[in-house]
Amino acid sequence: MPNDFNQQVIDDFRANGGYAGGLFEGTRLLLLTTTGARSGAKHTTPVAYLPDGGERVLIIASAAGAPRHPAWYHNIVANPRVTVEAGAFTYEAQATVLADAERDTVFARAVEDDPGWADYQAKTSRVIPVVALREIPGPPNVAASSPGEAIKLIHQGFRRELALIRSEFTASGPGLGAQLRMNCLTLCQGLHNHHTGEDTMLFPALARQHPASASVIDRLQEEHRRIATLVEDLQRVISRKDPDPLTAVSEVERLTRELEAHLVYEEEELLPLLDG
Repeated sequence: MPNDFNQQVIDDFRANGGYAGGLFEGTRLLLLTTTGARSGAKHTTPVAYLPDGGERVLIIASAAGAPRHPAWYHNIVANPRVTVEAGAFTYEAQATVLADAERDTVFARAVEDDPGWADYQAKTSRVIPVVALREIPGPPNVAASSPGEAIKLIHQGFRRELALIRSEFTASGPGLGAQLRMNCLTLCQGLHNHHTGEDTMLFPALARQHPASASVIDRLQEEHRRIATLVEDLQRVISRKDPDPLTAVSEVERLTRELEAHLVYEEEELLPLLDG
């Protein structure tokens, strides 16, 4: 069973569409459910994560620099299939402990983003493990009571991630760290995947069910194309060898303005159709 503090975080996370407040406000947090190495029982733990380009997320078994690895780490070594709750989504994932150069590169990226990871490593003689969680393909599971609520929760996730990235740009100073660039690239991939799903599945289904919505869907698809161009512009800027932070911030602001207007219009027009 989780301790009282962890259980409070878990309850807060689930009650607020996959986000926790309080001490974890502004933190990328997921719930990791593992299978006990000895007991075989399920254990759920809140864990901070790092985006890693959309294909996987990364977690660090720091245990705040304790002399022993956290229990969840021993569980995934014994049973690497886990359940991840991240934002509005719950999915099954395969956990892989990174080794050697890959582990060191990722850990260095994390330290550059947050020196607290280095402080934890300095407190212990063990090498703090880094674990990749890769989603196992399967139907999406969104913690929502209706299709409209699911769309709104997904939109809230994009809004929160953009707000985090903008805050990280403010705190980054004159440089543009590797993890911040990875955060931007992961957001770009997430937007691409979401809009592709809407264009190929949601919008055609709505057009069949609600022929009068054709003009709305045409507008939304045109907005998708404009947003895709902005995403490409942002990706181009942050993928340069020495990206200019001011240019990157400008591109993030352009994307934020266009995306927010798009999300508001989509919620106004589509949610009544989805939940009507």
